[in-house]
Amino acid sequence: MTMKRIGVVVGGGPAPGTNAVIAATVIEAVKLGCLPIGFRDGFQWLAQRYTDEQHEMTIEEVSRAHLTGGVMLGASRTDVTTDPAVLRNTVDALRKLAIDGLVAIGGDDMVRSALAIERESAGRIKVVLVPKSIDNDLAVPEEVTTLGYETARHVGVQVVKNLLEDARTTGRWYLGVTMGRPTGHLTLGIGKAAGATCTIIPEELGAGAVRLSDICDIVEGAIIKGRALGRSYGVALLSEALVERFDPAEVEELQDVDRDAQGNIRVTEIDLGRKVINEVTLRLEKRGVKVSVVNKTIGYELRCATPLPMEAEYARDLGFAAVRHLVSGGGGVMVTTQAGVPRFVPLTDCIDPATGRGRQRAVDVTSEGYEVARAYMLRLRKADFDDEAMVAKLATAGGLTPDDLRRHFAHLILR
Repeated sequence: MTMKRIGVVVGGGPAPGTNAVIAATVIEAVKLGCLPIGFRDGFQWLAQRYTDEQHEMTIEEVSRAHLTGGVMLGASRTDVTTDPAVLRNTVDALRKLAIDGLVAIGGDDMVRSALAIERESAGRIKVVLVPKSIDNDLAVPEEVTTLGYETARHVGVQVVKNLLEDARTTGRWYLGVTMGRPTGHLTLGIGKAAGATCTIIPEELGAGAVRLSDICDIVEGAIIKGRALGRSYGVALLSEALVERFDPAEVEELQDVDRDAQGNIRVTEIDLGRKVINEVTLRLEKRGVKVSVVNKTIGYELRCATPLPMEAEYARDLGFAAVRHLVSGGGGVMVTTQAGVPRFVPLTDCIDPATGRGRQRAVDVTSEGYEVARAYMLRLRKADFDDEAMVAKLATAGGLTPDDLRRHFAHLILR
């Protein structure tokens, strides 16, 4: 089959570098004699069999787009696999527009749509997925980051650096809730690079439901240890993904909270930071310890930032490789670059057989990288409780007796 018309579609949330993929796709398609077609708002209109929300893209349109933030085509979380009729509509619309190949830019929610379109079209529409996610949670090879993560981390680091300086200057604590779900990659990456006082991610709390009280204990312990060491300030980062692991019986809002198109909890509706601050400050105040803690959400400002030079370059490599692969007759793959060389992973290998969605990777809490991150955090450790002098300092700083201190935080040390 001769590749004549290549579509470009973006799913999921915005991520830095997306425009660079679009630009590279358009430029390379034109150079190879293909007509690039840009689809507005992801699969939203195609899923309704509308064919008007598209246009023929030109090199002039995208010539400097690789250094811009946002998504020039718009994006949506429309999943074409939710209904057989929706999938047929999408494929019919693409076929009506004579699309031969599709560059689909997205994360785990885009994987099954990409695979379903190629299968529903019986291979007449070849699809290459470009892995894009500031959460860095798509199951690409371990050494590969997903597009958007590095820039989002960089922007988050600048925010946390400023918060740390303000905390030091004013003698207060900041509790930052960082975007990223269902894993803690972005929170940990920001915290480790910025030198945040401590970070808390869902992976460290094991399987099963996460208790709000456990998070409060970790934050309270960090504040107490800081006071014992003569430090009255700090920045603790919590992954918003913690909310998805809460027991609904403990957090009343989870019973009725809205969900997105993929059925995920809209975590921004659960004020995790405020809940933790209220509980921790109440505990300390009851024991005569006064601490100022300020809530800060580190979220949407990360998604549409101008990509770092390395990420703009990475994105262009991905778009270039995606088009070359389609023109050579390939499809049904996710494109990555490893050691500077394009590598293609079959989409069938990217699907989680248990959920039918894109496979995800969690933070490996047994890795040396995580061990280093933990080593530099200010958190209660077993060694603190093996030192009687330190126990006395901690107890005084927390308004507790040594025995009460041991009982209160015993479960953290055991973990």
